[in-house]
Amino acid sequence: MDDKEFLNAVKDTRKARDYFLDQIAYTIGPDRLMKLKEKYINEFNLFDIRDYEDYLKGHIPYATHIPFKQLEDQLVKFSKDKVNIIYSYSLLCQRSKKAAYFLTDKGYPVMELVGGFKGWKKRDFEIVEDDASDYPG
Repeated sequence: MDDKEFLNAVKDTRKARDYFLDQIAYTIGPDRLMKLKEKYINEFNLFDIRDYEDYLKGHIPYATHIPFKQLEDQLVKFSKDKVNIIYSYSLLCQRSKKAAYFLTDKGYPVMELVGGFKGWKKRDFEIVEDDASDYPG
């Protein structure tokens, strides 16, 4: 698609409206996640899908670690009865989008944390650091 076609495609406001509505429905920002975490921690699952070393260096409290490469092997940890909120590194990382696609394709309700761990940390919200010797996985 050349630049002219690209600019013309963006003019389809009905398609754009649907896209942005989907973005609102299936993403959550750090501030809203913090509020949900404070009041409704048992109503959703939170998953960190970054690499093991990065999870140990810091993660969101109550997040379960499931590396992206192990999603298929760890499906039993996700719920079809609760929303599964997932996050990876940052807004630029496509890992959580790929994981969200994979999980929704399997029938799991999913939301993506906008900005990922970097967005959470930027808000100066609490993070948890683990010692590798304490990690069961």
